[in-house]
Amino acid sequence: MSSGDNNALIKSVLEIFLLNPQSSFNYKQVAARLGIEDRAARDKVGIAVGQLFKSKELAVSKRGKYQINRENPKFEKSIKTSVTGTIDMKQTGKAYVMPEDKTDDIFIAASNTNHALHGDKVTVLLFPRRKGHKPEGEVSEIIRRNKKQFVGSIEISKNFAFLKPDTSTMPVDIFIPLSKLNGAKNGQKVVAVITEWPPNSANPYGEVKETLGKPGEDKVEMQSILAEIDFPLYFSEKAEKEAASFPEIIPAEEISKRRDFREVFTITIDPEDAKDFDDAVSLRKLENKRWEVGVHIADVSYYVRPGTAIDDEAIERGTSVYMVGCTIPMLPERLSNGLCSLKEGQDRLCFSAVFEINEEGKIFDEWFGKTVINSNRRFSYEDVQQIIETGEGLFTGEIAILNKIAGKLRDERFKKGSFNFETQEVRFKLDEKGKPLSIYLREMKDANKLIEDFMLLANKKVAEFIGKKHEKQPVKTFVYRVHDTPNPEKLENFAQFIARLGYKMKLNSKKSLADSFNKLFNNIKGTGTETMIETIAIRTMSKAYYSTSNIGHYGLAFPHYTHFTSPIRRYPDLMVHRLLFDYMNGKPSVAKEDYEPRCEHASEMERRAVDAERMSVKYKQAEYMLDKIGQQFDALISGVSKWGIFAEIIGTKCEGMIRLRDMEDDYYYLDEENYQIIGQRYGNRFKLGDKLKIRVKRIDLARKQMDYEMVLRGT
Repeated sequence: MSSGDNNALIKSVLEIFLLNPQSSFNYKQVAARLGIEDRAARDKVGIAVGQLFKSKELAVSKRGKYQINRENPKFEKSIKTSVTGTIDMKQTGKAYVMPEDKTDDIFIAASNTNHALHGDKVTVLLFPRRKGHKPEGEVSEIIRRNKKQFVGSIEISKNFAFLKPDTSTMPVDIFIPLSKLNGAKNGQKVVAVITEWPPNSANPYGEVKETLGKPGEDKVEMQSILAEIDFPLYFSEKAEKEAASFPEIIPAEEISKRRDFREVFTITIDPEDAKDFDDAVSLRKLENKRWEVGVHIADVSYYVRPGTAIDDEAIERGTSVYMVGCTIPMLPERLSNGLCSLKEGQDRLCFSAVFEINEEGKIFDEWFGKTVINSNRRFSYEDVQQIIETGEGLFTGEIAILNKIAGKLRDERFKKGSFNFETQEVRFKLDEKGKPLSIYLREMKDANKLIEDFMLLANKKVAEFIGKKHEKQPVKTFVYRVHDTPNPEKLENFAQFIARLGYKMKLNSKKSLADSFNKLFNNIKGTGTETMIETIAIRTMSKAYYSTSNIGHYGLAFPHYTHFTSPIRRYPDLMVHRLLFDYMNGKPSVAKEDYEPRCEHASEMERRAVDAERMSVKYKQAEYMLDKIGQQFDALISGVSKWGIFAEIIGTKCEGMIRLRDMEDDYYYLDEENYQIIGQRYGNRFKLGDKLKIRVKRIDLARKQMDYEMVLRGT
């Protein structure tokens, strides 16, 4: 055996002990784990074990058996022996745990996950850390399961069945006894739950809870995505009855308690296909030549009271989910699309934020309270954009004033360090069965920004009204939308990456950083690297979430910020409405410990909803590409990994993978630091943003995956 072979064997033997630091092995057991059966080779394993013992990397645990020597100075001593975190499971079965204290991720070998699954909250026992290596460990306890149910296709054999999960983060199939099929037929999409997972079983045991139908049907696939994130598919009969019990006509007594805006110019501006309209803006000229701008939000709290079935189910859902072609509302349709929707020409109850403001965006006064409105017009973003661009159409003067004020508010926000993230939205034209006919990209234009700026103003001012310290009163418990500062290491890495592309970032202050980002976004607009750089920039930032602890909103540069403007589709907004109204009427502060868990749940459900929306987009993109196998398209490299190149088709953002094993002209490897793939022999480089010509090779609709092959490099 050469010295190189011997070193490789010693490394492999040591790896066995490192991945199982609580266990003891003799050399035969180590050989078995390495798949070595030949006697001569097994003896070499024994020699390797002896060498590791001699170098003090192994210690004798009991007669003839060895384990890792924790006293060896090669291993870094850790103050912690265990950590708590969330598990990120890969399709191969290996995993990473993201600790709650935001320290380095911990690698978990497939043999050490101990039946933990993706998203579970777990305790990890840390292994002795090898110098220069990332931390490794073993799951010692599953604190909380992330998922209650799993979606996939059922495969039935003579004596048993298996659920093959749709998600790539579930590394094993679920064994289903025939007695637990509950009527499911072979090949159908179903929802199943895990009933038990015996310690020595490779697969969990489960039971079919619901049959969704035939794979490929639009409704079945959308319900599959919802079930995948544990989102309720239906409202209870009790909740529907409560919704049906509300009268269509608003009682005169209730109107008399409110400030009446029904004669004031008021409009809604929403997407063309919107069904729920939860915000409106009003405009009135004041005698002092200033303007009164009202931001009117559906008063969901009038209808949805704590302790009701509707409220209980809204808490559980946390948010509406916007799938391609359908909306899964947080509230029953009678409320979300009916009584709470600010429809044109109908009296509606609102909770409003009203501002006295001039055309330069300076605010002189503010008022918050319950109102009644009647919208003059339901506009789409496209309608208003055309009016802004042409100066022609209904209410051109009012819209011009609103647009001017919104622009001033926006300019002021950017001056104070707000980040200008503008991502393109993938949209679909569908047929009557939900099949995608075409894909187009929708950008944020002035009409979108007009509404966004007034909503940001209302959210900010409501948060300030409650959250700013008063001289005589302590700050009361409130629900904030917060956004933490970015990780300095991630920022530094991003700045270095951008520098290699010829752009500069200033990291010395919050304001200079925001200016650098906004200048960068402006410079890359329309270039091949635009999508890639914006994606990496967003990943560099922290994620926003709900909390009773106000740390401010870093991305918006607001010290105080909340969500007040969408109670039809976000439960935190409903909590904000109730708290604001109670505090305005002199009620004492609620307990922080009662509201923080609700904030955490709402943040989690928001993340799941975002995942579901992305999955529905990926599914529809894959469905759109199904009949295009063999066709060629222009694309941009949108990502790189050790498995291959991710390429995004220009104009549709349909992203697929070009697998390195299919690139036969060279052996390619990943240069992770520079976001590129390099050919070992000829030195060809493929980096983020490069143009390619690709051919569609394979579409896996069930897994929402597209495989491409490279035709030629673009210019």
